Amino acid sequence: MSAPAPTPPAAKPANFLRTIIERDLASGLHAKIRTRFPPEPNGYLHIGHAKSICLNFGLAQEHGGACHLRFDDTNPEREEQEYVDAIIEMVRWLGFDWKAVDGEHLYYASDYFDTMYAAAERLIERGLAYVDEQSAEQIRATRGDFTTPGTDSPWRNRSPAENLARFREMRDGVHADGAMVLRAKIDMASPNINLRDPAIYRIRRAHHHNTGDRWCIYPMYTYAHPIEDAIERITHSFCTLEFEDQRPFYDWLLERLAEPWTRPDGVVEPGLFQHPLPKQYEFGKLFLTHVMTSKRKLRLLVEQGIVSGWDDPRMPTLAGLRRRGYTPESVRRMADDTGASKTNIWLDSRVLDAALREHLEGQVARAMAVVDPLPLVLENWAEVWGSDSHREPCQAPAHPQRPELGTRRFELGPRVWIERDDYADVPPKGFFRLFPGNKVRLKYGVVVECLGAEKDAAGQVTAVRAKVVPDTKSGTPGADAVKVKGTITWVAAHDAVPVELRLYDHLFSAEQPDPDETGLREAVNPGSRRVVQGWLEPSLRDVPRETRFQFERHGYFIADRMDHSAGRPVYNRITGLKDGWTPGK
Repeated sequence: MSAPAPTPPAAKPANFLRTIIERDLASGLHAKIRTRFPPEPNGYLHIGHAKSICLNFGLAQEHGGACHLRFDDTNPEREEQEYVDAIIEMVRWLGFDWKAVDGEHLYYASDYFDTMYAAAERLIERGLAYVDEQSAEQIRATRGDFTTPGTDSPWRNRSPAENLARFREMRDGVHADGAMVLRAKIDMASPNINLRDPAIYRIRRAHHHNTGDRWCIYPMYTYAHPIEDAIERITHSFCTLEFEDQRPFYDWLLERLAEPWTRPDGVVEPGLFQHPLPKQYEFGKLFLTHVMTSKRKLRLLVEQGIVSGWDDPRMPTLAGLRRRGYTPESVRRMADDTGASKTNIWLDSRVLDAALREHLEGQVARAMAVVDPLPLVLENWAEVWGSDSHREPCQAPAHPQRPELGTRRFELGPRVWIERDDYADVPPKGFFRLFPGNKVRLKYGVVVECLGAEKDAAGQVTAVRAKVVPDTKSGTPGADAVKVKGTITWVAAHDAVPVELRLYDHLFSAEQPDPDETGLREAVNPGSRRVVQGWLEPSLRDVPRETRFQFERHGYFIADRMDHSAGRPVYNRITGLKDGWTPGK
């Protein structure tokens, strides 16, 4: 008998970046690939960053290469150690590491400031850079536009010696912030505005989290980034589409710095970098509906107290997603399934929820919880069981398909909590739960027949009355003799665990939110966070933080990683059991 044919591997999503890597490895251009993930430490990573993390680290792993984690910390005014620590934590949370067979690859752009400065002096000496003393407004006005070429700066043709002296004065703190900049000398008539003598250094007196007060000049990102890639011998510099117009400058700079140079005294200086030089490739960003990923606006949400912090479970930050209860596996699955394309992608946010459900369905234990409690009084309890004090033991599997997870045990008593919407005086069509005269099964318990409801002076239902139908306990002989169409979840009042339930929805109601900075508060979905007091079955009395459960009927929940304790349970709703979203519901 022949062996069964192996199951073919699942087709990988389209990814032109993978094709580029495989081409370069096959041609011998590179023996090993190096990618990098280069966040600026000026905020917390968000769901959009997850795409870049998964691409860069994932492709490096897939091809036996290395991915560097590098902090592009060239703008000291917004960068803090808190953000550095948070980024490291979140990359690890997603399941990635920057260690490889040749060592650990964690870097800071600021570690290269000396090399960047030396490279700038070389450009000046070669006549490829000059110090411009125009104001920022004048430089902006003389850049031209897409139909008009730029105008040369009056300082453009100073001698290299004069420019070098001026640049060193910038370095030494002789001039005020904003008094002058160093610009690359390329082509003020270039159709690509980014090649019209872009600024590469500016004066900025600000304390740096890594270098302290050593420098008062800092490189511009577009200048620093290609140099960082070259120093680290990055082979494939993957970035998002907004950097496409910067690629010609990326290539121009590295080519100039790789060229040998004959000094005026005849001495030949070798190039600073060797071929093959890094190459930049752009891919489309990933956007989710109802999610805003502007780091500036996310910071304002925190600073204005609209959310409780960067890890607020409504935030699209990875810290927020983790606290909400999303798993790194679900985030990676969503990112991987979208592949890589040369266009930006808008994805329904329910795709992430679907990935989460797929990951959790076969893993997490079940439990019963009551979110909107209403008492159900079983009036014939003593008649059926012989005493009001009797407690009838019940049990249920922790997971219906995983017997190894064991059994949950709880009790049924004469008074239980049910969901308020499980009762109706007059049932709508298709309603099979509690209404006068109807029978339902208390899940894992007994069949009860509804007798009616008690109400307060305002007509609000305060309790539902019912009676136990004898000999109908689940799992006992003859229990199915009484047929019912409805089954409801419940928690016995005598051993229920009180719980704070935080019910989260989208932070923004708009499908593609882009609120003005002054209108952030008004744009927030008013139903994005609801806190209710509910009840849990007793099996959840002593549960560690960050433990996930499927609360039967209600969805997936997690014990909050900050506020939950055995004495005061706090659970966040991650997502419901099925797709669908209505603001505030």
